[in-house]
Amino acid sequence: MTELENNRPATVRFAPSPTGYIHIGNARTALFNWLFARQNHGEFILRFDDTDEARSKTEFAEAIRADLEWLGIVPDTVAWQSKRGEAYAAAADRLREAGLLYPCFETGEELERRRKLRLARRLPPVYGREALKLTDEDRHRLEAEGRKPHWRFLLPNFADNPFETRRTEVHWDDVVRGPQTVDLASMSDPVLIREDGTYLYTLPSVVDDIEMGVTHIIRGDDHVTNTGAQIALFRALGSEAPAFGHHNLLTAASGEGLSKRSSALSIGTLREDGYEPMAIASLAVLIGTSESVAAMGSMSALLELFRPDFASKSAAKFDPAELTTLNRALVHDLSYEAVADRLAAMDISGPKADAFWTTVRKNIDFVKDAARWWSIVENGPVRDETLDDGDLEFVREAFALLPPEPWDGATWSVWTDAVKSATGRKGRALFMPLRVALTGIRSGPELADLLPLIGREGTLARRP
Repeated sequence: MTELENNRPATVRFAPSPTGYIHIGNARTALFNWLFARQNHGEFILRFDDTDEARSKTEFAEAIRADLEWLGIVPDTVAWQSKRGEAYAAAADRLREAGLLYPCFETGEELERRRKLRLARRLPPVYGREALKLTDEDRHRLEAEGRKPHWRFLLPNFADNPFETRRTEVHWDDVVRGPQTVDLASMSDPVLIREDGTYLYTLPSVVDDIEMGVTHIIRGDDHVTNTGAQIALFRALGSEAPAFGHHNLLTAASGEGLSKRSSALSIGTLREDGYEPMAIASLAVLIGTSESVAAMGSMSALLELFRPDFASKSAAKFDPAELTTLNRALVHDLSYEAVADRLAAMDISGPKADAFWTTVRKNIDFVKDAARWWSIVENGPVRDETLDDGDLEFVREAFALLPPEPWDGATWSVWTDAVKSATGRKGRALFMPLRVALTGIRSGPELADLLPLIGREGTLARRP
């Protein structure tokens, strides 16, 4: 378990864009932050990065919050960046006054031409700060042509002349990856404000982190390079940066990155498919770490294993089959009390519901699979399998030997012993035809436990 120096509480944030549904990779980031905050007696902030007004939707934000709560993550604070425009404008003004935020008028096509030209000259494909050479007259002319500027943050990677950059290292001790270094001279000045006046992620994020007292930023390792520029921006705004941690990403089994635009692996879809929240949480946290992936029965159990630095440095491939394996292990251990409400919603209730669940849970992958077995118990076998003529005659003879009621866990043994004596059959040749006749399936729960649930009358009704 990770402890901060002097037991200082940690304040972390999970900042999704409500432009789609979160997937298991997003859940990994949320869970790393949640577990870290809980280990360090801290606060978890859910902060919606909804500054992209065209794509952000309230229904996505509501779904994200519901998915997190279903996983067991209840935020201490919820914030919306769309409501904090004044704070971002004030920060932008401070940067302009300090000469650290400058207007640029290049189009995307112009920037791409310059990038290719630099590559042809074997120069790093970074922005050359040509906009700093514009005079007031140049800017007025471009604005008169209808161009609107985007605004870039001037990185502190030079001595006196911004056109003569020099190696400028930013260092931090990453809480996941250990010591890290980024050279600001290898980066373009980041765009903070778009042509339409809306903010990109960087400025609102840094302003919020400062004002909300965030102590640790834990996120995917695709942000490692960005961290250098963000640390510089923290300092430009008069604040020291929080501690950073960058965990490895989850990818699809094919190696492709996960996307919010594909709902196949969204938390909502996985929930609808019947996965338990702790199956998702266990895999999301433990895959790609030094710990073995195992089904944790509770968030408390996961909390005991969690260390932010146990994540490896290579991407972890998400295999849905592994998630099903974890789910199966959890379902097999669920008590009747834990699933009674869900069973009742499937019309599985009454005096034998508890015994029924205990009987079938070891043979299903999802709680919802119990519905099929309840139908078999109550209504008769499915017709997945059929009996050949020899087995058909054997089953008819066996049904004539059914013992009288009351039936209990010993009834199956009493019955099959009688059938064995009468027919000479034993082993698979004896048991499999009876299983098919009773359930219509060649595998499933122990028939010694299933038979009393079916009852003598129900069993006689299945005689072929």
